[in-house]
Amino acid sequence: MDPIGEKLLEVARKELGYTEKGDGYTKFGDWWTEKIDDDHNPYFTTAPWCDMFLAWAADKAGVTDQAGQFAATPDHAKWFEEQDAWGDEPEPGAIVFYDWNGSNDIDQIDHVGIVEKVDGKTLHTIEGNADGYKLTRKTRDMDHVVGFGYPGKVQVAQKYTPKHAAPAPKVDQLANPRAATGSHERDHGAPAEQQLPVQEVALGSVLALVLCGTAALAVGRAAAAKTPTTPPIRVRKRGRHHRPAAPAALPAGVTPADLDAAEAGTTIMPALSLAAAHEAEDREFWGRIAHLEEDTELAFWNSLHAESADSASGSAPDEYATPLKFR
Repeated sequence: MDPIGEKLLEVARKELGYTEKGDGYTKFGDWWTEKIDDDHNPYFTTAPWCDMFLAWAADKAGVTDQAGQFAATPDHAKWFEEQDAWGDEPEPGAIVFYDWNGSNDIDQIDHVGIVEKVDGKTLHTIEGNADGYKLTRKTRDMDHVVGFGYPGKVQVAQKYTPKHAAPAPKVDQLANPRAATGSHERDHGAPAEQQLPVQEVALGSVLALVLCGTAALAVGRAAAAKTPTTPPIRVRKRGRHHRPAAPAALPAGVTPADLDAAEAGTTIMPALSLAAAHEAEDREFWGRIAHLEEDTELAFWNSLHAESADSASGSAPDEYATPLKFR
């Protein structure tokens, strides 16, 4: 017996005798339209329903991953083939696919059912849309069988659910060993001398949790210390700056409103070397006395100075005998 097929049979047996309505409506087609078909196409509410019944039964049994959900029988058979769960040996719980023309072509499959019992070459099945309108048991030979799908052979990927650590025990649990362990029985498999008191185990667990938390906190602080608190390049944003912790005292007669209304500006001055500054100062001085170059009084004083230098002793420095010159 196919274990998954057995679950399908349990559901199918409860539905034996179901008959479609006069217009072909079935609850299985209606379920398919509402729950499975993305387009909610009303066509399926009155469509041939042998495979939609199996899809409905798989949903009720909770085995859709192993049994598949199809409305078209050829697609269902190909799915079993792709899952390496396809064969030609009858087995209770297997899904049986028929072609009324007797071919072995999977694309020509017309009908589907589920095997309830195998008697030599005779199959006892439960089929939806059998005899054109009802869910019933049928007895068939192997002449029109194309193949069998085995739901129990379909490999389903195991879904991993992470297990979180148990919460720390409460204070009253630490005081009550049985409450902390959730059990009223002692493990008799280990020697008594090797069994630690429950309180010590619980306290040890709490201590380990604290130590791990302390180590993680230390690592986090070390990493934070290495992280620069300011960016290497400071960007000055436009707008008001952040206010200091303590407000600055304003000069007498100045209010915060005056500061908000004031416009600050910066005048950029060119950098001058000391030599260039001296040169500029000299040009300004000699420019102011340039009009005295042709002055007759200055010429007189030059000649007088020259005569005085000639009458003086020759030990005078040459700079005293030199007349005034304009640059």
